[in-house]
Amino acid sequence: MTLSPRSVRLTKLGRIGADGCADIELLAIATGTHLARAALLLERMGGMQGASTATTHELIRAGLAPGRAAALAAACEIARRGAAALPEGRWVVRSPGDLAERLLPGMSRLEREELRVATLNTKNVVTALATVYVGNLAGSAVRVGEVFRDAVRRNAAAVLVVHNHPSGDPSPSGEDLRITAELAEAGRLLDIELLDHLVIGRDRWVSLRASGAV
Repeated sequence: MTLSPRSVRLTKLGRIGADGCADIELLAIATGTHLARAALLLERMGGMQGASTATTHELIRAGLAPGRAAALAAACEIARRGAAALPEGRWVVRSPGDLAERLLPGMSRLEREELRVATLNTKNVVTALATVYVGNLAGSAVRVGEVFRDAVRRNAAAVLVVHNHPSGDPSPSGEDLRITAELAEAGRLLDIELLDHLVIGRDRWVSLRASGAV
């Protein structure tokens, strides 16, 4: 019996795992299309990054059938949420990089700015991770009370604040420095330490504590 090209790709995925497949093969499997269609989609979306962050409507405009576009968008959103979700069991943050590296895959590809706050107990175990703001942080008044609300409620010992730059450049802006100074001062008044403020760009991140802002 002759296997179809899609069956061959599925057999390869089962044999060597998803990480052993090329981008075009993964996209063809996820969308149920042939390699030529997957290649065209990658070209129209500007590569894997564009395809993985596109909306359903954008994928349809790029040539996917509505059902396949919705399935791909849903799969990518599941991956992003899984990357951002708290791990099972105790999640101990030994350095800011432990949080940054976990959030990097999802947050580095967001089209809008998001500010998230991780609350930690006295043993540096993450007790919650919440999105506090979505949108243009420079154009909105970030309220200190909102950032520390869950920390106060949970009697947290410390917080880690992280937000992304959709431009891809994680260099802190003047507004980032201002917000960080306000949060650090509020943390001292509340006796809740601001461990760091991280800025995530395109596949890299910056620590404001390391740059001397905290």
